Parts: sequence; structure tokens; C-alpha cells
Amino acid sequence: MKNLLALIFLALTWGAQAQDDSPKPKTPIGGRPNIPNDLTVEFGWNQFTNRPADLQLKFFGSRSFNAYYQAPIPILGEESGFVFSPGIGLSANKFSFDGDKNLFRNSTLGANSSTLKELKSVYGTSITINTNSFAVNYVEVPLDLQYHFNKQDYSKSFRVSLGAKVGFLYGAHTKISYDSPSTGNVKIKQAENYGLEKVRYGINLKAGSPGFYVWTTYYLNPMWKANRGPFATEATQVNFGLAIGLF
Repeated sequence: MKNLLALIFLALTWGAQAQDDSPKPKTPIGGRPNIPNDLTVEFGWNQFTNRPADLQLKFFGSRSFNAYYQAPIPILGEESGFVFSPGIGLSANKFSFDGDKNLFRNSTLGANSSTLKELKSVYGTSITINTNSFAVNYVEVPLDLQYHFNKQDYSKSFRVSLGAKVGFLYGAHTKISYDSPSTGNVKIKQAENYGLEKVRYGINLKAGSPGFYVWTTYYLNPMWKANRGPFATEATQVNFGLAIGLF
């Protein structure tokens, strides 16, 4: 009986070892699970084009974070290399103005307007500024046309993408924190429209693998409504950076 149990134990052990030694299916680039959709996060920086000289941004303080879920659809045949990729996502943009300035409501124009002022001209010359930023958030719909160079396996292919993007404004606010000899530490978060356009649209370019790529987006319409932003600006936004594909 003991010998029979020993033989059964050896057989089970050998079977388990054989299963462990069997080849396992490989996952795509970087260990990403092979799910037929794309969830990506983009990290980057914001700048203005067509702006007045006084609307200067600090580079490292003006950042962008985007998250998109897209569903690739092969077109022109399964191995054509072309994929249409519509989706939806969120875009969070932070701006840091040069010279310790930020946006305030334009007292002449009233609601849904903004002007750029130095913080010390508003809160006092003796303050020490700790935080000073302007944030704008959008729901965005990206529409990308991709070309994959590896037509047999898109999950392991270098690809380039040209697309369009439409964003819908859902929130904007300034965040200011300073120390004052008279009032101590003060934190102010002011949510307003600031004269921003409610819809923005642009073109975007991407290049890289499904797991990692570089990107840039150029928005075609002004960020603020006509004559409602600082200096009646017609500045447009451009951003660029790196992205990671989660799956």
C-alpha cells in the first residue's frame, strides 16, 4: 500500500513539473495584456502660440495629464496596417504664468471674463507666494488614424498616428497659496469660467509602440472667447509629451 501511494505521489509530482515546463503564451510589448482596446495615459507640457508677450508661461509648471480609452478598428483589411481608433477620455491642464501672475475676473467685463494680474498687486507686497496655478479640465473625444509597420502583429508594431481631437470644458479654477505677516497662511481656490471657450478642437500626432509613444496636439481655435480673455488674446494651446499604454 505504501509503495502504491509513493508511485501515485511521484506521478502527480512529475505531471505538475511537466505542466510548469510547458511553453506559456507570451504577452505583447512590456508585458501588456492582449486586450483589443487601448487605455493610455499621457504626460506632457503646455504652451501658448499666437500670444502677447505678457502671457508667458513657466515651462515646468505648465503640465498636461491625459487619460484615453480607445477602441481600434482595422480598416482596409486585417493586414493593411491601417486602424481607425475612436475613444473618449479626460484632459487635465495646468498653467503657471511667469512673473507670479494669475487670472482674475475682469472688473470691466464682469462674469465669464479674465485679466492677468500680479498676485502682490492684489494681496499685498509683503506676501510670500507658495502656490500659484491655473487649471483647466476637459472631456475629450480623440479620433486617430494609425498605421502599423508590422502588419502581422499590431501589438508588437511601431506605429504612427494622425488624428483629430474635440474637447468639452467641464471645469476651471485658480489655486493660490501665500504667507502674509498679518493673516498667516492663506489658501484660495476660485472656480470660474474665466472667459474660456467651452469647446476646443485640434490635431494630434503620435509615434511609437503600443506600450510607449511620443505625442503632440495643436489646438486650432483660441483658448478664450473673443475679447473675454487676458489682453483680448487669441492665444491657442499646444501640448506635447510622452505616453504609456496600460493595455
